[in-house]
Amino acid sequence: MFRKLPNAFSFMSRFAVLIPMVAGILMLASVEDAKADFRVCNGTQSLVGGAIGYRTAEGWVTEGWWQIPANSCATLIEGQLQSRYYYLYAEDAGGGGRWAGGINMCVADNEFRIVGVEDCFARGFQRVGFKEYDTGRQGSWMVQLSDAPEAQESNN
Repeated sequence: MFRKLPNAFSFMSRFAVLIPMVAGILMLASVEDAKADFRVCNGTQSLVGGAIGYRTAEGWVTEGWWQIPANSCATLIEGQLQSRYYYLYAEDAGGGGRWAGGINMCVADNEFRIVGVEDCFARGFQRVGFKEYDTGRQGSWMVQLSDAPEAQESNN
């Protein structure tokens, strides 16, 4: 009375089980590829030191120095960007150029994380002009530094 189903049906049922598993793996892979961050790429032939400024719940924060070798990139902030505006200051380690702007913030000679942008000198820091980047609330952002500091580009 009951017929045995052909082997093709058995193959299809196994295939149907694999489809959700493969889809899940592909979704995880795409999440990893969509990693967001704030990156600075050094398109010059020199080592560049970079510092970043941004606003947090504790106030204005500046951090540095990231050493960015010639023709390479560095991630200054990992993960989804939490602010719309970020501020960057960078200088050629050989003294050949600066990428700066008109927003004054504090930096130090060595690795630093400074809370607050006022009274830099009185607190033992230097004050330099950072360039503002309006990320438009994008999840990630990249700044490209070139040999002509004033010709720098940024994009998301």
